[in-house]
Amino acid sequence: MSLTADRNTPQRLDRMRNADPVEAATLIYLGSMVAINATGNAVPASATAANITRGVSTVARADNSAGAAGAINVDTQRGVFQFANSSGGDALARTNIGANCYVVDEHTVAKTNNSGGRPVAGVVRDVDANGVWVEF
Repeated sequence: MSLTADRNTPQRLDRMRNADPVEAATLIYLGSMVAINATGNAVPASATAANITRGVSTVARADNSAGAAGAINVDTQRGVFQFANSSGGDALARTNIGANCYVVDEHTVAKTNNSGGRPVAGVVRDVDANGVWVEF
């Protein structure tokens, strides 16, 4: 149905996301990539193809080590963040700027998806001597 009057459209700030429930028996470190698993809970990003990379934990460590799923939440943020580069043939180079990169673990990204075994981390925005700048 088409609008027939003005609409107050809710908005979220582009950089912040709602708090996500943390998986049971899970610890997410401040500064790590965060993913959503198959049950919809937040976990540290990993080379698990079914996970969806959500962003970076930037507010506080989320320690649900002794809790049930959803006992606590973790806040994630979008933006451009620096992570470790993979090694060997999976290392990213400046020629990969603008391409997707893939999760190796919660602080490392790679050039390939390892034959479909890794989820997309984000888009490579820069590569320098200190690592890879990834946009989430």
